[in-house]
Amino acid sequence: MSEKPPQPESTSTVPMGARLRNLLVASAAVTLAVAVFLGFQVQSPTASLSALAAESTPLDQALANSQPTLIEFYANWCTSCQAMAPDMDSLRADYSDRVNFVMLNVDNRKWLPEMLQYRVDGIPHFVYLDGEGQPISSAIGEQPRLILAENLEALIDQQPLPHQQAFGRSSELEEQDVLTTGGASSDPRSHGAQVQ
Repeated sequence: MSEKPPQPESTSTVPMGARLRNLLVASAAVTLAVAVFLGFQVQSPTASLSALAAESTPLDQALANSQPTLIEFYANWCTSCQAMAPDMDSLRADYSDRVNFVMLNVDNRKWLPEMLQYRVDGIPHFVYLDGEGQPISSAIGEQPRLILAENLEALIDQQPLPHQQAFGRSSELEEQDVLTTGGASSDPRSHGAQVQ
């Protein structure tokens, strides 16, 4: 009879079930790594606030070109501003030939006079200006795209904005009234009325 050559002993002491489990874990890790890599390579085309600001109309140009204007006061850290960036990019694509889109970063102290002028106390803060650069409405907080689009249509057509917080007329303070109290009542409820 012919003898079978001796079979080498298995050097592995890992049971077959454990090998299979390790192979599955390694395969899953490789698959996940490839998915993450491809996910970073195929970025969705979402707009960033920095890109929107870089492409926006400069304020001085917007105030001089006789087109209506939408000013957005924003900050890069503002989650509502970030959430609205794709809608703002879309609106700019649809309306930029008829409306100036201006973005002013509230973290830039350069815009402090404008923040005071338009009473910015929360962001995003939107200000609608007519063709002469006069404010006609404002809105604070995250706004649906439809609301902004309807307001822009009305702004272009020089109609009252359907969704607005109107600016009212106010009296101008004169420096002498603020600095002097000669004869005025000290009671704040008198609003500067003269006491007889």
